[in-house]
Parts: sequence; structure tokens; C-alpha cells
Amino acid sequence: MSKLHIKTGDTVTLLTGDKKDRKTDGGKMKTGKVLQVAPKEGKVIVEGLNKVKKHVKPKKAGDPSGIIETESAIYACKLQLVCPKCGKATRVGTKVYEDGRKDRVCKKCGETF
Repeated sequence: MSKLHIKTGDTVTLLTGDKKDRKTDGGKMKTGKVLQVAPKEGKVIVEGLNKVKKHVKPKKAGDPSGIIETESAIYACKLQLVCPKCGKATRVGTKVYEDGRKDRVCKKCGETF
């Protein structure tokens, strides 16, 4: 089982892909909240990023059918964490305390996540 630098609930930005996938209309990088993390696969599901269309049949009477747009998994190495304090995409460092606790730290401003 591999360890990821991203956890559920983090805000991340996309580093790779087409410009339409990475940038919003205003020219800013697209960001989204992490919904699920799969460490074995090294993939993450992010709200609003990597949208795909699925053709869905109704499972039973009354269920919706048709073409549904949903988020798909994306490799965690293609994402970068956004610092909640400075608002910039940053690398993640670790700070180890004397009692053995570890915290994730922003490499740009030094704030803990």
C-alpha cells in the first residue's frame, strides 16, 4: 500500500492536461475538493475535475437513465495541494514534533494543513 500526499477533504489543483481542463474562464487554475482517495491505485476523485459522461440504464422502475456526467479518478501525481492560508499551489513538507506527532506543512508559507 503506497502513501499519498493528498487526503480526503483537501483542496487541490490540476497540473497536467489540456488548457481547457486546467484553467477556468478567468485564467485561474481549476481547483476542487478531494472526494475519495485510493492509495493502492494511486488515484483520487476530485469534485469538478476530470468529468466524464456515462450512459446509464435504469436498475429498477423509477431510476433515472440517460447520459450522466460524473467525476472520474485521476492520478495523484498530476495534482498539487493548495494551501488554505496563502491560496497557492504548493509542495507538502512534514514537521515532526518531539512527542512523535507529524503535521503536513506548506513549503511556501510554513502553515500547517
